[in-house]
Amino acid sequence: QRYIKDYLRVVASIDDNVGRILDYLDESGLSDNTIVVYTSDQGFFLGDHGMFDKRLMYEESLSMPLLIKHPGVVVPGSVSDDIVVNVDFGPTFLDLMNVPIPGHVQGRSFQSILRGETTADWPQSMYYRYWMHHDEAHNTPAHYGVRTRTHKLICYYNDPLDQPGAHGPTEPVEWELFDLVVDPYEIDNVIDDPGYTELRAELERELTRLQEQVGDTAPPPPT
Repeated sequence: QRYIKDYLRVVASIDDNVGRILDYLDESGLSDNTIVVYTSDQGFFLGDHGMFDKRLMYEESLSMPLLIKHPGVVVPGSVSDDIVVNVDFGPTFLDLMNVPIPGHVQGRSFQSILRGETTADWPQSMYYRYWMHHDEAHNTPAHYGVRTRTHKLICYYNDPLDQPGAHGPTEPVEWELFDLVVDPYEIDNVIDDPGYTELRAELERELTRLQEQVGDTAPPPPT
């Protein structure tokens, strides 16, 4: 309870001070030509799934707040359910300032999404990996996975792979598959449900494709 109370105090303080910034922009006549971005580097567990902190690929940790105020571009109160990841931030900010985006930069600009126009080739999935197997502070297993708008596949490959900060012996591989439409809180693992066999195979292929796309050297998913 003390932990949650401290967390809520921090949230309240941030809320108050973001309000002060917005008030200053209004009072200084800067609101109409200032882009305001409110985000974070990850979500956070507050007892969800019996966890605290972050790292695991469940929604409470994986999802990030992202609010953008861009007068004349973003319609106030509008919401997008397109998949955006933090490597898209840099290209987007450069694009908003009409600065060329270097070719070696990962991610892509989502300025079109801010304008309410999703391009036909916008990614429909995202890749996640946590490699610090059973680190001393959090004891989180190494895993990777893929999330689409409707489903999530997680592979706990459970191997330190001699990575710095990773500990513990190699453990059996485990899988989780969640239908986020009917199970948004990720309670029911349907990895062995025959009704999801075809979808699992599809997500495994997408997982491999995304690993190849970003050049990840994670061990391939076992069949």
